Amino acid sequence: MKNNSSGRQAPARRAARALAPAQLAAVAELFAVLSEESRLAILQRLKAGPASVGELVEDLAMKQANVSKQLGILAAAGVIARQQQGNRAIYSIALPLVFDLCDLVCRGVAEQAAQRAAALGAR
Repeated sequence: MKNNSSGRQAPARRAARALAPAQLAAVAELFAVLSEESRLAILQRLKAGPASVGELVEDLAMKQANVSKQLGILAAAGVIARQQQGNRAIYSIALPLVFDLCDLVCRGVAEQAAQRAAALGAR
C-alpha cells in the first residue's frame, strides 16, 4: 500500500489499461441494460432458476407486455438466454457476472450510506 498526502495508506490499485472505443461502448451498453429496475427484478428472479414469461409475470406482479419487452432487451444484450420448450420460451441467465456487478454496486452503496450516516452522527 502507498501513503497518500494525508499520511494514511491508500489501497493498492491495479494498473487500469485504457479501453478501446468499442469496448467502452459495450460496457456502456451493459450498464444501460442494467439501469432499469424491472430488468433487475427479472434478473433477480432468474437467479433462482429458469422461468417462462407467464411465471415471471406471476412472480413479479408485472404486466406481460412489460416482461416481454424487458426480456427482449436482456436477451439482445446477451444477459439472458432463451430456450424454446414446446410452445413456451424459457429464460435463464447467460451472463452470471451481472450478479457480481450488482453485489459490488450494493456494497459500494451500503458503504457510502454508512459513511454519510457516520458523518451526520459526528455533527
